[in-house]
Parts: sequence; C-alpha cells; structure tokens
Amino acid sequence: MERILITGASGFIGSFIVEEALRKGFEVWAAVRKSSSRKFLQDERIHFIELNLASENDLKKQLRDVQFDYVVHAAGATKCLHKEDFFRINTEGTQHLVCALMDTQQALRRFVFISSLSIMGAIREQQPYTEILETDTPKPNTAYGLSKLEAEEWLDSLQASHLREKFFPYVILRPTGVYGPRERDYFLQMQSIKKHMDFAVGFSRQDITFIYVTDVVQAVFLALEKGQNGRKYLLSDGQVYQSATFSDYVHEELGRPWWVRITAPIWLLRIITFCGEYWGRLTKNMTALNNDKFNILRQRNWRCDIGPAQRELGFKPQVQLKEGVHRAVKWYKENGWL
Repeated sequence: MERILITGASGFIGSFIVEEALRKGFEVWAAVRKSSSRKFLQDERIHFIELNLASENDLKKQLRDVQFDYVVHAAGATKCLHKEDFFRINTEGTQHLVCALMDTQQALRRFVFISSLSIMGAIREQQPYTEILETDTPKPNTAYGLSKLEAEEWLDSLQASHLREKFFPYVILRPTGVYGPRERDYFLQMQSIKKHMDFAVGFSRQDITFIYVTDVVQAVFLALEKGQNGRKYLLSDGQVYQSATFSDYVHEELGRPWWVRITAPIWLLRIITFCGEYWGRLTKNMTALNNDKFNILRQRNWRCDIGPAQRELGFKPQVQLKEGVHRAVKWYKENGWL
C-alpha cells in the first residue's frame, strides 16, 4: 500500500485531501499540531503524526522512522497578525520540511506544494482583461503571496544548488479562490448575506475566478501521478465570473432574503482594512479584513490559464460556481453554520 503524508491535514483543503487519499486506498498519514482540531479527521484508518515545521532538526527526528511515497504540503497561513509570520510559516516552514524530507526520505516519488494564484499579484489589469499565464512574471502584492512565491523560488533553486546532490521531485499547484464546505472566509460573505447585507468593492469591472475544493483535490492526485517535475499549474473551474455572481448565487440558495447591496469605493476599503489590521493586532485576533485582504479585494483581474493543467495532468473541473455554492450552502445549513 502506498503511503502518503498530508500536512495541514486538519485544515479546509487538507481534510478533503485526506478523505480522497483514503478513498483511493492510500495509507494516510495526517500531519497535525497538538492544538489542531481533528473534527474532520475521524476515520480510524488515519495515522496521525505531529510535525514541527518551525524546526528542521525536529522534523528530521519526527520523520526518521517512517517512509513516504508521496507528500502533499497543504499547511500554511492565510492570515497572520504580523507580516513576518507569513514568511516564518509559509516560506521557512516549507524549507524546513523539504530539507528534512531530503535527509530522511530516500524513495519519495512526488512532493506537491499547494501555493496560490495570489503569487501573481495584480497583473494584466488593463481592460479587456486577459488570462494570467504560468509564464508571467509574478508581482505579488500581499505578504501571503510573497511568502508563497519565496517558497516556490526556493524549491526552484534547490536543484541548481551545489549544496544539494539529491534530486527532489516537486510539483506546484496555484489555485485561485478555493471555496466549499468547511471554508471560513467565503462563509463570512454568506453569513453577511443571510443578515441582509452584501458588500462589494470598487466600481470598475472585476473578473473573478473560483475553484471548488474537490477540484483542487482532483488536481492534487493528478499531479502526484502525472505532474512534471518543477512544473507550476494554475487552477480554476475554467470559467470567469463577475464580482456580483457569487453573491447572487448565495442569495438564491438562501431563499432570496431582503438585502442591501453596497458597493464601496477603494478608499473606504483602505480605511476599513487598515482599522481591521490594527484592531487585530491589539486584540491578537486577526480579522478577515486586513491589509493583505485590501490588495486581494481591489485586484480586478483573476482570470488564469488552466490549459497546462488540462493538457499535462488531464485536469477536468467538475463543479461550476452555481453548483458549488449550492453544495456549500447546503453543508453550512446542515451543520448549523447558517
């Protein structure tokens, strides 16, 4: 039985990867922290392993006695109280894990790193918008995006480094906005609509892309099987939506409650996220509306080219936005979130 290690296994995407790995017959090892909730990791077949991504030495000890065929690195931070925390968790944590794997895993067949479309930043913003390509030069405009990019660049430099003699078989996935059951940021927008308020930003056209969580999972396992070493694949459901489309679908699924739809200017968003950032630091509880979120919300073009993933991996998105919102809202209702 092939053995797979999944970091960030208790998280939104990670828990779905665990479920699919079990369904496919892998021996599944879920990497978690002591403080991690295991609410969505109840299957008795799961092997748990605690990994300290902050220490390469600790990781070497923790990984020494177990060998893996595959590793999916889904752990990471999307919101942090301090900018440097993104780099400590997303960049350095990835470096520590890979170095430990290279020293302890002699037969690793594939390492899949889940990055983000956010590494590309606000490019191709002139109308009419065109698709962001894998070959475009990344210009991240968030600490989150930059921390993921630095992890990618470190992986790219690894093979060329004279300090490393071992070959490391990695593939990088760059999904756009991921949504679905258990996700919490898009859920806040659903919750706001239920409370009769929808909020949008900016008056110029905004082209948005989405990908349902199980389609990300599909791409993960295709990358394990077919991904070309060192390649980077952009992921979406293959469609482009307008800024109000997601809200419209949510509103419909919630039974069309009365609502007030507010479109705020960019300068007002800047004030709100600035206050949110520093309120989070004062309370030590980071809010969804922070400085990184400002740059994400004001970005106008999220189109991306998934052609390489389709051609090389056989990636075929199964869930379009309307159906995905239906499934997500249904789950949130059934589980008492909405």
